[in-house]
Amino acid sequence: MKYLSRYTLILLLGVFIGAGVTIERMVFAARQDAAAKETTLGPLPLEELRAFTEVFNKIKADYVVNVEDKKLLHDAIQGMLAGLDPHSSYLDAEGFKEIRISTEGEFGGLGIEVSMEDGFVKVVSPIEDTPAAHSGLKTGDIIVRLNEKPVKGMTLNDAVKLMRGKPGTDIVLTVLREGNNKPLKFTVTRAVIKVQSVKSGILEDGYAYLRVTQFQANTGDSVAAALNKLKLQNKVNLKGLVLDLRNNPGGVLNAAVSVSDAFLTNGLIVYTQGRVADAQLKFNATGTDLLGGAPMVVLVNGGSASASEIVAGALQDHKRAIIMGTKTFGKGSVQTIVPMSNGAALKLTTARYYTPNGRSIQATGIIPDIIVGEAKLTAKETKVEEDGLSEADLTGHLENPSAPVPAPPPGPASSNKKEERPKFGNLKEDYQLQEAVNLLKGIAILSPRFAQAK
Repeated sequence: MKYLSRYTLILLLGVFIGAGVTIERMVFAARQDAAAKETTLGPLPLEELRAFTEVFNKIKADYVVNVEDKKLLHDAIQGMLAGLDPHSSYLDAEGFKEIRISTEGEFGGLGIEVSMEDGFVKVVSPIEDTPAAHSGLKTGDIIVRLNEKPVKGMTLNDAVKLMRGKPGTDIVLTVLREGNNKPLKFTVTRAVIKVQSVKSGILEDGYAYLRVTQFQANTGDSVAAALNKLKLQNKVNLKGLVLDLRNNPGGVLNAAVSVSDAFLTNGLIVYTQGRVADAQLKFNATGTDLLGGAPMVVLVNGGSASASEIVAGALQDHKRAIIMGTKTFGKGSVQTIVPMSNGAALKLTTARYYTPNGRSIQATGIIPDIIVGEAKLTAKETKVEEDGLSEADLTGHLENPSAPVPAPPPGPASSNKKEERPKFGNLKEDYQLQEAVNLLKGIAILSPRFAQAK
């Protein structure tokens, strides 16, 4: 029997609600099955096939309305794949076309990454600066209704199609959220989503911030460019870096490898294992640490999934960074897109991926080295002179000849305005980020002492 050439697309995500499906690894590498290679299969289960045929005939004969054979067989295939795991599915010709559309960072929809759990749609992560994020949707929300239409009984692809639509139109999502007794409703306006995957800035002198919101095809290059820019802005070597992967649902596998490689000098980054030879992949560091060995803290949370977990796991296993935050999502499987002769395709789980130390994070996630929950800080609005007396306030206090001369208070008409921090690196409000910077400062203080002790 002659087999069709197979084309593969390695996936590490669920589904992005957009004009297309954003994918993890744009690999469409031809898998030429060796000349008329035969696949060894066991005998077909005849009893089960007879039962299938009997059910099919009963539906055709007795169901209340006539159903086309094509629909019954299509639904049977969908059910067969949906029963495997939450990430395997059958893609019709339209769905297959959509899944090949983009890793370019622009797509239409809500800006949300979802998966199926117990028959409902679960929010893996809202993408930063998108309608889903602005509306208040959170990681872990369970979507039970779409415009009053129950989600239970739908396939993931059917739910995704309902959530897609013309930019500017609204959809009402009814969700269940842990800690809330009643369902919550969110009205989200669809839009063309443009995702800036890398954001960066200097938090304080010597301490930089690098946020990766999603792993796109060019994210590795963007990270390298951002690191070079940060070093130029700081003018001297950086004392530390916070790599923020919170609410990053994943993306392109090669991008996750490139980002990890930017901070590692050698060794394994990630490997995959499956039943077929094509599922055995290994990725190694190439030998350049763009940060020059400066300390790192990686921030993660429950919305950090897939490619984010690859980066966090690699840096943790190599002891290159301290992982801080809360446990990650725990998606450690790889999906392959296999085209079919009818123009459709299978999205099939074909492998698990493992961190350098051989850990599978499937359903367990990355456990941070330091657990720090999310919290919002509110600054106390007080002036220094109102906080109480100090030695300097006492009449006749001894002067300090080496004390710096205090600067005069700025006049009311001063036009010098303090530059606002970028919202993605706000130390005043972001508790986890503040803890990360404090940790880096502690490392900077103690490192010279440890070096002297040696």
